[in-house]
Amino acid sequence: MGCVYICRLLWNYKLNLTTDPKFESVAREVCKSTIAEIKECADEPVGKGFLVSCLVDHRGNITEYQCHQYITKMTAIIFSDYRLICGFMDDCKADINLLKCGSIRPGEKDAHSQGEVVACLEKGLVKEAEETDPRIQVSDQCKKAILRVAELSSDDFHLDRHLYFACRDDRERFCENVTADLALCHQCTETHSAIPMCLLQCRDALTTRQKLIAQDYKVSYSLAKSCKSDLKKYRCNVENLPRSREARLSYLLMCLESAVHRGRQVSSECQGEMLDYRRMLMEDFSLSPEIILSLVRGEKGNVGLNCQQALQTLIQETDPGADYRIDRALNEACESVIQTACKHIRSGDPMILSCLMEHLYTEKMVEDCEHRLLELQYFISRDWKLDTVLYRKCQGDASRLCHTHGWNETSELMPPGAVFSCLYRHAYRTEEQGRRLSRECRAEVQRILHQRAMDVKLDPALQDKCMIDLGKWCSEKTETGQELECLQDHLDDLVSECRDIVGNLTELESEDIQIEALLMRACEPIIQTFCHEVADNQIDSGDLMECLIQNKHQKEMNEKCAIGVTHFQLVQMKDFRFSYKFKMACKEDVLKLCPNIKKKVDVVICLSTTVRNDTLQDAKEHRVSLKCRKQLRVEELEMTEDIRLEPELYEACKSDIKNYCQNVPYGNAQIIECLKEIKKQLSTRCHQKVFKLQETEMMDPELDYTLMRVCKQMIKRFCPEADSKNMLQCLKQNKNSEVMDPKCKQMITKRQITQNTDYRLNPVLRKACKADIPKFCQNILNRAKDDTELEGQVISCLKLKYADQRLSPDCEDQIRVIIQESALDYRLDPQLQMHCSEEISSLCAEEAAAQEQTGQVEECLKVNLLKIKTEMCKKEVLNMLKESKADIFVDPVLHTACALDIKHHCAAIPPGRGRQMSCLMEALEDKRVRLQPECKKRLNDRIEMWSYAAKVAPAEGFSDLAMQVMTSPSKNYILSVITVGICVLFLIGLMCGRITKRVTRELKDR
Repeated sequence: MGCVYICRLLWNYKLNLTTDPKFESVAREVCKSTIAEIKECADEPVGKGFLVSCLVDHRGNITEYQCHQYITKMTAIIFSDYRLICGFMDDCKADINLLKCGSIRPGEKDAHSQGEVVACLEKGLVKEAEETDPRIQVSDQCKKAILRVAELSSDDFHLDRHLYFACRDDRERFCENVTADLALCHQCTETHSAIPMCLLQCRDALTTRQKLIAQDYKVSYSLAKSCKSDLKKYRCNVENLPRSREARLSYLLMCLESAVHRGRQVSSECQGEMLDYRRMLMEDFSLSPEIILSLVRGEKGNVGLNCQQALQTLIQETDPGADYRIDRALNEACESVIQTACKHIRSGDPMILSCLMEHLYTEKMVEDCEHRLLELQYFISRDWKLDTVLYRKCQGDASRLCHTHGWNETSELMPPGAVFSCLYRHAYRTEEQGRRLSRECRAEVQRILHQRAMDVKLDPALQDKCMIDLGKWCSEKTETGQELECLQDHLDDLVSECRDIVGNLTELESEDIQIEALLMRACEPIIQTFCHEVADNQIDSGDLMECLIQNKHQKEMNEKCAIGVTHFQLVQMKDFRFSYKFKMACKEDVLKLCPNIKKKVDVVICLSTTVRNDTLQDAKEHRVSLKCRKQLRVEELEMTEDIRLEPELYEACKSDIKNYCQNVPYGNAQIIECLKEIKKQLSTRCHQKVFKLQETEMMDPELDYTLMRVCKQMIKRFCPEADSKNMLQCLKQNKNSEVMDPKCKQMITKRQITQNTDYRLNPVLRKACKADIPKFCQNILNRAKDDTELEGQVISCLKLKYADQRLSPDCEDQIRVIIQESALDYRLDPQLQMHCSEEISSLCAEEAAAQEQTGQVEECLKVNLLKIKTEMCKKEVLNMLKESKADIFVDPVLHTACALDIKHHCAAIPPGRGRQMSCLMEALEDKRVRLQPECKKRLNDRIEMWSYAAKVAPAEGFSDLAMQVMTSPSKNYILSVITVGICVLFLIGLMCGRITKRVTRELKDR
């Protein structure tokens, strides 16, 4: 207690010493001219000690040597003992007692050092700023006095006694060559802060000093001095502003940064000081009281809104977007990446951050740098001004189009987060829509969009509106880029606000797919090889994605790119707006013809149905515009490549795909082809959908993706000018060409087999036999069900009528072609294949296994007709024999054997209706004519077969009998016999008539 009492006496003694009139009288004598120059000091009252205090305040302006020396000594005396300037005691007496700062602590090195008093007050001031509801508050007068004392001691490390004694040993140890400037001392001690058990007291004292600087920039002598003229020039310390705002370091930094961002000149010394203090604020969150006050976490562990806003303010104050080096954690974490990936950019350039973003998720990026970069970009993405390059290039456009204010000014009508949304809406406007961005600003907006697309957290609106949906649908999607893909996949399930945001972003991607930076990175090889011309266009307009889709199955295509392109195609199906070129070409047609239809697939069906109807009805003017019809064709062709792009078909066949095509890839229409090949095994609903698809493809073969892909080169060779609807017909006509590609030939055969299962799948036949089918085959149509194949029954019916020569000329021509083709390949005759499957396996297995079918199986069945036990199979073979009697061209084996004889003996006879066959039969009976041995042998075989057929299958009626006679090779002989018979009957009739007439007359005479 005695020591404390003595210390207080000493404290009061030193206080009285500073108010001694002797000090003042000496000052008035030594500094007479200086006092006259400084009006503020000349007006101080006499005898209260205020004059010395005033001269100490203005010591930086004293030019008189003796006065300067005296005041310097007085400053050392005042600050070294008790650091109390006259007037300070009056302002802070009550606060000293309240905070219990009026006594020294025993055990200190210097018992007379009263620097602890001011240090105690400073800590109380700092503590008050960091508490929401402070228990003890420092009075306003004392606050000003404390900050004034700190300001006066800021130019010399020795004048802050508490700081001096706390850091003296450490300064001498680590920073002996550093001047007394507090800022330089702080930088030096920070450099050695990692040394254990040193600097603890010093760091504490320095942190207190930094917190005071954050409250009043004048506490930093070097900053106030370096930026004095700039502050005045740009009106950053306007007198009418409250000191609490104008003096804050954050206000000063933002005011001067605003001038820099506007392109104004700020001195290099001031910018250097600003850089140091921006880095200081960035490195220690405790220097920002708002952050400490808001350190409250949300219910789900998310950072509270107040804390997030405080952090956002800190980022604006420190402006690391202008110089990444301000963020020490980022600078250290990304040093290796910068040295390798961004070494071509000057150190400190704002484009370093952009370069790092371009290399995000690449091999050059390291994990620690990735985390630090995303942390910073999270805040930069929420205020467009924090991207220095964007602000510089777009501030004019933002002011003109989005009504923004200065760099450090905000508006409730246009908050910082909404400005970028405004800019990108104008970036993608067409010239017709007007008010577009400048070229430089548009390029920057695209750059930002490309970078933000890498992570949903970098899109403020998306993260804000979709937080619930991300948790509900995408909690397991943690890989890069998966969250947005997941939201797009669940678009229809999202809440309306999130759905709108995701929809708008997807619509934007459809116009400029380069926004999808990860996809572009994966597709870079294919772009460079096939799409470099459209990729170089400043305005994408959907051309690049269209090119990628067209080249999706090139050998250069990698798996990641193919998956990304396919995913985008699937997303496009959800809304026709997601296909930019389709939307722009057809939006007017959709509004007029397909209102209220949203899904792309439904819009395509609606428009294509309209086009088809107009075409079938030979409308003078199409309702769908030409530009829309062209783009519609592109969309239709793209949809045929993957069954998932046709949702109705995919949903109907999901279970069948799982059961029968589980290991088949989706691309290249392979699933669709798989379903076609096992059509008979499919579920009813899937079977019907596949049949409808085949009907559409046969009507327009260009929509048959597999056929077009496999036969691409053959189409160029044989059908370069053929209409898309006649493509398959053209290929069929050239199928047996020597230069026909085997794979294409095999595919054509598959399509022929499909066509022959149902006349509805053969548009040419359907049109040619429009009248014949209901006339001759109505009973089959009556038994048939909708959307089910007729298994070749109608075509078999028409074949029989062809043999009877009862078809119309056009229908006869088409049936002849079908008979000729099926005579060469039994697989083209569904009825034969269905009824004779066992006989083919047992009697003609070798012929059926032949790589190329040339009629061997049919010939085998004809030869083994007597061995066939199944009635239906026997009937089909007999029908084949019947058809061959009608035309030799439908019997390829016989026609090949007799080709030379037809040329020599029957060249003048037109083919068809059995005429050439009759010619050969007459030549066979004519002993003067010598036929080729093979032809003669085959003809004799056919006569035996026809003879057997006549026995086995006699004529069912007079019409069949007449037709058999007319088509018989012995037709002339039979007709002669019939004629003679008729003549004999006629003569007998005449004679009988005469006798009857004579008898009647005799009876009358009686």
